[in-house]
Amino acid sequence: MDQFIGSHHNKLDAKGRVSVPAPFRSILKKFSRAGEDSLVAPLVLRPSHQYPCIEGWTEQGFEALGSPLDAYDQYSPEHEDLAIGMFGDACAMETDKEGRIVLPSDMVAFADLTDNVVFIGARKIFQIWEPAAGARRIAEARAKIRTIALRSSRSAE
Repeated sequence: MDQFIGSHHNKLDAKGRVSVPAPFRSILKKFSRAGEDSLVAPLVLRPSHQYPCIEGWTEQGFEALGSPLDAYDQYSPEHEDLAIGMFGDACAMETDKEGRIVLPSDMVAFADLTDNVVFIGARKIFQIWEPAAGARRIAEARAKIRTIALRSSRSAE
């Protein structure tokens, strides 16, 4: 499977290290320049612009994130705002051979992470949450899905 799925709980140690779930590492390797046989998994982290969590991207996925910028004049204020907003606080890194990364301290503070985190798969990206906040986000998303499903079934009638 080529999508980030599931929720995986891990410990965040005092040095800010956390293990990236093995299924996520295999996807990160697959969509990287290093390839599936690499000992390390490259990734890009960035604070979410919607929620208090950290987003994790594959190298290829993060590169594609910039494609919408091509619609703007490179010297326009809109281009600069989008570019800075999407890339200005992103951080490229790779796992060590044991599959761990060190989360940047500013991102740990942004997501209000302490000693436990949850990795939540979101198809092309994953998110790193404080566990209770992540559970609330999943519940919120499920509730919204029910509302969307109700609206679409009514419009089909």
